[in-house]
Amino acid sequence: MKTVEPHVDARRMWRKFKSGAMMTAAVLATLLTLVPLFLVLGYLVKQGVNGINWAFFTRLPRPVGEPGGGMGNAVLGTLEVVGLASVLAVIVGVGTGIYLSEPGRNRSVANGVRFAADVLMGVPSIVVGIFVYAVVVRPMGGFSALAGAIALAVMMTPLVARTTEQALSMVPAELRESALALGIPRWRTSLSVVARTAARGITTGVLLALARIAGETAPLLFTAFGNQYWSTSLRRPIAALTVQVYTYAISPFEDWHRQAWAGALVLTAMVLVVEGVVRSISGRGLRTPR
Repeated sequence: MKTVEPHVDARRMWRKFKSGAMMTAAVLATLLTLVPLFLVLGYLVKQGVNGINWAFFTRLPRPVGEPGGGMGNAVLGTLEVVGLASVLAVIVGVGTGIYLSEPGRNRSVANGVRFAADVLMGVPSIVVGIFVYAVVVRPMGGFSALAGAIALAVMMTPLVARTTEQALSMVPAELRESALALGIPRWRTSLSVVARTAARGITTGVLLALARIAGETAPLLFTAFGNQYWSTSLRRPIAALTVQVYTYAISPFEDWHRQAWAGALVLTAMVLVVEGVVRSISGRGLRTPR
């Protein structure tokens, strides 16, 4: 009969103890992270659900001091500004990411672009708002939805560029080489083969950047400014949920506070939906072209 040495059994027990201790620490760290999140979400739902109704999405804000009304113009304005910013950021960001991932590019230029993108991702949003105010709002002669979209696009573009580069770098080099060996032009190889293969990763990056800018307030205070009426013009001030929530939250009126909580809940729900779509897409991996 085989016997186990006492020192071997002791080492085995010590390893099990360390494994259990680390697993317990990991679970506790996870709980410490999730508990504040659920407390915030729970409190937000408790405060904001009473303000969610049909009028909130369809009516304009009431004059100062009058109860009722809604944030329909702000919901529409948020969709317009964020949508336009996404279009601008995707065009520039995806193009930049493709350039950075291309083999044979100018290394010094690529490193400079990559460094600039990394720095821009760390610039405070209020600084971006002041910059766009100086270069867009003042020359145009006033606040506008276009200026707000440009400010959000400036914040969104570097994240889209870097995530696109990362997604494209995961595509096997053999795929590119096979397409080039068949005589396919380099530009078409990049767009129709490499980018198509990494489409899920690129989409994930775009949606993450979209969630990043959806809750920004400071840039819109300096650019879109806000509007109490329905407006879809790109050259006029436009309402946004973040600006409206900020305005209502600092007011002395209880009914405005209720609507501010409702607006914050709607914004949070939008971001959670985007994050859910991101996880759904990223969980499927890269798509192989047919």
